[in-house]
Amino acid sequence: MNVLFVCLGNICRSPMAESMFRQLVDQAGLSNKIQVDSAGTSDEEEGNPPHPGAQQTMRAHGLPITGLVSRPITQHDYAWADYIICMDNMNLYNLRRMAPVDDIAKIHLANELVPGHEQEEIPDPWYTHRFEDTYQSLARALPLWLDKIENEL
Repeated sequence: MNVLFVCLGNICRSPMAESMFRQLVDQAGLSNKIQVDSAGTSDEEEGNPPHPGAQQTMRAHGLPITGLVSRPITQHDYAWADYIICMDNMNLYNLRRMAPVDDIAKIHLANELVPGHEQEEIPDPWYTHRFEDTYQSLARALPLWLDKIENEL
């Protein structure tokens, strides 16, 4: 099973989600069954590491940062991913617009499995500088995605 996390620049939310989800997958002993990656809908930050605020928050929570480098989503990603989990409605719209027709159903909002928060966006800390809020939002949503995916294995 392949899971791709997507935000705009791939320097804040999606690399944080990638690292968090990879850790959850490792802790569940599913690293040989679930692959995790991240990308952005924009190429503006291509080649850059996560935002310093994201790095600080990730380090505070014991999340690895090594190997996280911003890159834009590609057509290969659509083919590779079983789930494309995005952070907000703008990226949901852009991902659906760029996706091959057969891959549109793979695209989901991160909070869609969180009861009472299904339509909420994951806050973008690039604007707010509230990286911990983003971490906490992801910490609420990602275990639900792991449960869903684990049940499909």
